[in-house]
Amino acid sequence: MTTASAFHFESLVWDWPIAVYLFLIGISAGLVVLAVLLRQYYPSEATSKSTLMRATLFLAPTTVILGLLILIFHLTRPWTFWKLMFHYSPTSVMSMGVMLFQVYMVVLVVWLAKVFETKLVAIQQKWLPRFGFIRSLLNLFTPAIRAIEITMLVLAVLLGAYTGFLLSALKSYPFLNNPILPALFLFSGISSGLAVALIALALRYRQNVHNPEAHFLHRVEGFVVWLEIFLLAAFFVGLALGDDGKMRALIAALGGGFWTWWFWIGVVGIGFMIPLALKKWVNNSQSAARVVFVSSASLVGVFLLRFFVLYAGQLTVA
Repeated sequence: MTTASAFHFESLVWDWPIAVYLFLIGISAGLVVLAVLLRQYYPSEATSKSTLMRATLFLAPTTVILGLLILIFHLTRPWTFWKLMFHYSPTSVMSMGVMLFQVYMVVLVVWLAKVFETKLVAIQQKWLPRFGFIRSLLNLFTPAIRAIEITMLVLAVLLGAYTGFLLSALKSYPFLNNPILPALFLFSGISSGLAVALIALALRYRQNVHNPEAHFLHRVEGFVVWLEIFLLAAFFVGLALGDDGKMRALIAALGGGFWTWWFWIGVVGIGFMIPLALKKWVNNSQSAARVVFVSSASLVGVFLLRFFVLYAGQLTVA
């Protein structure tokens, strides 16, 4: 299979913009999951000065908005997308996804406003003195902050898994119609959030890359990476033990050709082998460059995994 045919074939319906969309949504969900966990287990570190919290503030909403814009303009008739925002169908995965995005963004804005309340109020008093109601409004949420954070965690998990549900709902593609896919996308999204947070920490604390916040992220990273590998293996085992359609899909994806090399070199080699092989190399040094290099490899691996699942998943039709 040539590069041209690998990205353009008869059964292809969803192409590269969708892969980018899936990647961006995963980063947002991953960062929020990590930020909420940091506030639960290391509250002294999860202040408005926290690098993870700041990365979440800037990137969690931005990646969702950018991802949705990519999705909207990729539609055949993007100007009709607004109808999905007001007309919900419980039988439509896309419709339920739109509802999830709306609730996620509302709770995210409220939660981030509470986390950065002191700074937000200071900005309001300096630049918008007539908007004093903002402080009063934020005070109303103070008694419910615990419930807001739990809700935020649940929504982030649902959003991370939703991208997998979106693809697994395509029953005509045996490769994608796999119950493991939502969990795989959830934890690979958390992995991308970890990579982004570690890169942000390394760039901010060039001489102290092993601070308590980084220690928390590395502890979570060890668990997430191995669980991601297990889920990926379970994904392929499920295909191997499935019906004829799933077996054909597995052979098409990993039986040789462009996407087989993409998986072994990109997903496994860059995304898993490099971070695991160089873990001690990073931990035994205060070098920010090493952290950025290894974390970037992990982030690239997640990005390539999204492409692999999307394209290899559409090679075979039931």
